[in-house]
Amino acid sequence: MNGSDSFVQWFRDSSPYIQAHRGKTFVLVFSGEEVEDPGFANLVHDFALLHNLGIRLVLVHGVRPQIEARLRRDHGISRYDEDQLRVTDDAAMACVKEAVGAVRVEIESRLSMGLANAPGLSSTRTLRVCSGNFVTAQPLGVHNGVDYQHTGEVRRIDTAALNAALDNGSIALLSPIGYSPTGESFNLSADEVGLSAATALKADKFMRMVAGEGLLDENGETIRQLSPADAETILKADERVDAPLQQALRCALTACRSGVRRAHLVGRHDGALLRELFTRDGIGTLITEERYEILRAATIDDVGGILELIAPLEAEGVLVRRSRERLEMEIERFWVIERDGMIIACAGLYPQGNLPAAELACLAVHPAYRRGGRGDDLLQHLEKLARIQGVRELFVLTTRTAHWFLERGFLETDPQALPLERRELYNWQRRSKVFVKVL
Repeated sequence: MNGSDSFVQWFRDSSPYIQAHRGKTFVLVFSGEEVEDPGFANLVHDFALLHNLGIRLVLVHGVRPQIEARLRRDHGISRYDEDQLRVTDDAAMACVKEAVGAVRVEIESRLSMGLANAPGLSSTRTLRVCSGNFVTAQPLGVHNGVDYQHTGEVRRIDTAALNAALDNGSIALLSPIGYSPTGESFNLSADEVGLSAATALKADKFMRMVAGEGLLDENGETIRQLSPADAETILKADERVDAPLQQALRCALTACRSGVRRAHLVGRHDGALLRELFTRDGIGTLITEERYEILRAATIDDVGGILELIAPLEAEGVLVRRSRERLEMEIERFWVIERDGMIIACAGLYPQGNLPAAELACLAVHPAYRRGGRGDDLLQHLEKLARIQGVRELFVLTTRTAHWFLERGFLETDPQALPLERRELYNWQRRSKVFVKVL
């Protein structure tokens, strides 16, 4: 596939997500390291693109490296507790205010400067960025004998003002600083601000940018999806996850358990945000209570997806062609695996009248998902279903996948051993091999 074809395919595949995300509220937290990264300009372009696609975007930025730089300049001292929460004295608070102001202005100026080149945005159109006193805070106080001084915690998010800004077509920009009703300022955790905003707004997504490739498994591959229970297990047992990534995962987990439907950890590299949002498998880690992939009985609404899945295999001669009309009539015999709205695998079970036999037919898995055991999942499910229906022999006809079935307990037999009705339909020109398995 050449570059042009790849783009066309990507654009077609992304269109359902463009539609699905429009009008949704996303809260995105990124660190001060992202702001200092040379690729931050591209990330700002991506923010503008998301906004232009109709996403209600709340950005929450961090400032830790900027505060540290100012403390070093002023010969100040950085003090943290065991959870890496800053103890903010008067000198540190002065640096916090300076850093927050500088980073906020930097982000706003970049959003304004980048409009001329942002996809789909006219240079004459102003992208509005709204920031201000959306966060009410209170002092953290004294814990375990430590006086945190100007370090605070979120008390309340002004959701009415935030929603008004978003409804008015603005990007909302929140800083890790909050204000008390008495006029005091407090240094806050960007993660806490983002989490509080996502929860208060009932956001559709909470997204957290992380260093490197993000959360990896033992083979060095990105973990694409976790349930909250799985995330909890990793936090308790996986020593390979460093402290910053643990904090990000803990924050995403809390978001899920606080009513946010989906939380994402996205690595810090160019285009990662767009790939996470507009491709089916993403590039980061999704934490959700929802069943992202499900094996279920097919319905009439799945006919189009099944036809799209099996069409290439029919063209290659691997599967016998099925018309839409035939598939619609036989749809109750099919089971599918659906992944985020896409049919990625299917199979049919055809009982043979009153005989204790059934045919396994049209077993197909999308090429991108053939190494995940989904064919085995379908086979095991249909074997279990066949046993419940009193089937004692399961047979299959195939021209290309003989070894796959042999490895799963099927034995080759003669076509003459097929049940009479099925034997009469056997295509002697295709010369399909017949395999049977005793259940």
